[in-house]
Amino acid sequence: MSKIDFLVIESDAARAESVVAALQFLGYHPQRGEECLVAEESTHAWRAVYVGGVADAAEAERQFALLGAAAAQVPLLAAADSPWAARLGAAGSPFAQRMATIAFPLRYEALAEAMRGLYARLLGSRRGELRFVGESAPMARVNALIRQVAPFDSSVLVLGESGTGKEMVARTIHECSPRRDKPFVAINCGAIPAELLESELFGHEKGAFTGAISARKGRFELAEGGTLFLDEIGDMSLPMQVKLLRVLQERVFERVGGTRSQRCDVRIIAATHRNLEQAIAEGRFREDLYYRLSVFPLELPALRERLDDLPVLIDEFNQRLARRGLSCVRFGASALQALAGYPWPGNVRELSNLVERLAILYPQGEVRAADLPEKYRGQPQPEETRGAALLAMMDARAPAAAVAPAPAPAHDATLLPEGGIDLKDHLADIEVGLIRQALDATGGVVAHAAKLLRMQRTTLVEKLRKYGMQGSLAA
Repeated sequence: MSKIDFLVIESDAARAESVVAALQFLGYHPQRGEECLVAEESTHAWRAVYVGGVADAAEAERQFALLGAAAAQVPLLAAADSPWAARLGAAGSPFAQRMATIAFPLRYEALAEAMRGLYARLLGSRRGELRFVGESAPMARVNALIRQVAPFDSSVLVLGESGTGKEMVARTIHECSPRRDKPFVAINCGAIPAELLESELFGHEKGAFTGAISARKGRFELAEGGTLFLDEIGDMSLPMQVKLLRVLQERVFERVGGTRSQRCDVRIIAATHRNLEQAIAEGRFREDLYYRLSVFPLELPALRERLDDLPVLIDEFNQRLARRGLSCVRFGASALQALAGYPWPGNVRELSNLVERLAILYPQGEVRAADLPEKYRGQPQPEETRGAALLAMMDARAPAAAVAPAPAPAHDATLLPEGGIDLKDHLADIEVGLIRQALDATGGVVAHAAKLLRMQRTTLVEKLRKYGMQGSLAA
């Protein structure tokens, strides 16, 4: 069961119910403060707090104290008419830079945008600071381009493979721009059916089509004064491309079913993983729209082209996991070497998922090459090759003559590499590899594995604790 992560302080029962329902819809696990007597690490991992009506100040203070140490870092969402809003948002308040307000009646779009803005601000640490992670030469170029284009309203076209962080680039540009105090609104043009995309972008009037029971704002209106991010623009249908081009040229649109023209003031950032020039040649994308969007093209490198950033990316993902209440994961030299040899078809998104997976599997120990999922291990390390001989001898029922000699390694693993080696880590990798093979061969029975390794059972148990390998035991 997921931990409770959002504290709701609200005296008005009806308001509290609507806030809890909206937060659940956004994927949070909220709890009303009046229903919470104690917050424990096993059940709570605070990510944010909402403060609304305060009927009893002493009771509200008790509820606020449930945050504990998290109060120093979590974002705060306050009702615009909350008696605490002015105090918490005052210039000298520690919450001033991580607080947003929402008005009632509560609207899902406003709540979602408020939370997006809060986390964007937190991830950026300080307003206007670059937060796109990477120290390699390709990322230095990307960050330099972001700094150059951010202050202007020029349209930006972000190109790159899936999972390279195109939306993160768009958010960084927005946060570094003069529009940072206005909304950042994102829409995935490929995830919405063509017949509904026009309504999503431009809104609709009541009765415009079946199911339109009330008027609704589109993304252009919601992003007024800010930035509109059009993700997967390459998947947009040709008829919709024509309508979008008109808006980009004239900065005027009408809601679906409406006749009143509305002017818009938004910055456009588009992104796609597709080759738009090829799509133009094949008649699937309008050339005039392409040139309207790509005033400032910005291409993101694939992760395999910036492998120097692996350590800093892992550190960034560990920080995000810590904010969610998960343990950080440590990678040994052999694991980092194996990851550097993997092609990363899923790019940074795949690395993020792997780090989270390993943080769950090895919350206390250090991850080595042998602990990685098989496809990430690459070529066997020298100690793994030598360990094949031990595997061949694991079957005690086989006669000695039946044991085949281990294949000779492709090179002498005892030679010191030109760049040197971390001997302690290298020997630990060898030890861990052989221990794992012994445990696998004996079904996880420590006593039998200790015999194969010619050591005392208590010694092996200590080594299992040292390397965080208790999970290798059968029972």
